[in-house]
Amino acid sequence: MQFSILREDLLKPLQLVVGVVERKQTMPVLSNVLLVIENQVLSLTGSDSEVELIGRITLADAVDDGEITLPARKLMDICKNLPAGAMLNFSLDEQKMLLSSGRSRFTLTTLPASDFPRMDEKDEAFSFEIPQGNLRYIIERTSFAMAQQDVRYYLNGLLLETGAGRLRAVATDGHRLALCDAEASIEGDNDNPHQVIVPRKGVLELARLMSDESANVRISLGASSIRATSSDFSFTSKLVDGKFPDYNRVLPRGGDKLVTAHRQQLRDAFNRASILSNEKYRGIRLQFEEGLLRAQANNPEQEAAEEEISIDYNHSPLDIGFNVSYLLDVLSVMTSNEVQITLSDANSSALLQEADSAASSYVVMPMRL
Repeated sequence: MQFSILREDLLKPLQLVVGVVERKQTMPVLSNVLLVIENQVLSLTGSDSEVELIGRITLADAVDDGEITLPARKLMDICKNLPAGAMLNFSLDEQKMLLSSGRSRFTLTTLPASDFPRMDEKDEAFSFEIPQGNLRYIIERTSFAMAQQDVRYYLNGLLLETGAGRLRAVATDGHRLALCDAEASIEGDNDNPHQVIVPRKGVLELARLMSDESANVRISLGASSIRATSSDFSFTSKLVDGKFPDYNRVLPRGGDKLVTAHRQQLRDAFNRASILSNEKYRGIRLQFEEGLLRAQANNPEQEAAEEEISIDYNHSPLDIGFNVSYLLDVLSVMTSNEVQITLSDANSSALLQEADSAASSYVVMPMRL
């Protein structure tokens, strides 16, 4: 196995795939990146056995096919520290990879490509295309609400649900819920949606890969895996085996108190009040009156904060408590100037939406203070 490649051509896909390689592995070969040359295309694969990412580069010169694995982070560090425009020459000598560039020489240990676990590519039941920007948008708008290390393992991921012409992402940790829709080239009907739960690491890697706003990515859903494919990469993640809760039952219905407020003013006020909230429970009391919202927080040290914000509210007074971190998370991912909050009473969840878009909905449960 022998080939040459420009530093910049190798560095971009290498940085992509090294992102999925864990520093501590139970299998030594998973600390390596798999290099495969086939039909003059160099493929680099990184995996942690749950998530797999393949980056591709077309080589300028004709070379023989071959495959080997090299230490992932050492290879990336070498590439990053070589000068811009450097040409890298790879040559396999028995079980060592000789890497030279200008006056630099490196000898890297290898492990056989046959030891590298590969994910099944036959697990595909349903596929569609979506602009990368749309997929990243719905992930960024919802992934913050995923649970972390919850015993209800199906909450430690993101639900992706297909419908006619749209892809929906839903996340919940049992205390709050985030939902967002985006257009996608999906044929079918809303009565028979496909649902899969993508684990946390798969979700974060998917969002990281969606760097070309307008380019399409092909999503393939199987019984046990999800695959995202573009001209530059192939990404595969195992799915969470479980049933996601019926999120439609969580969405508040019939709220009769509508609040409209300036999103950034609300966010700034909540941020200031949160400074003196209880560090463990993060509770904040919201008092709604006609045209006015009063936000109050206090802590065990007898310290207190109070903020007043002008709002559009024309209903009877309401006093309700929330975890301020949950409210701030929602206000941070929104982009519109105005936010709408729909409320019923002090014991019912709040529904937060952008005033100029129905694409996203957020539910936050109240807390007793």
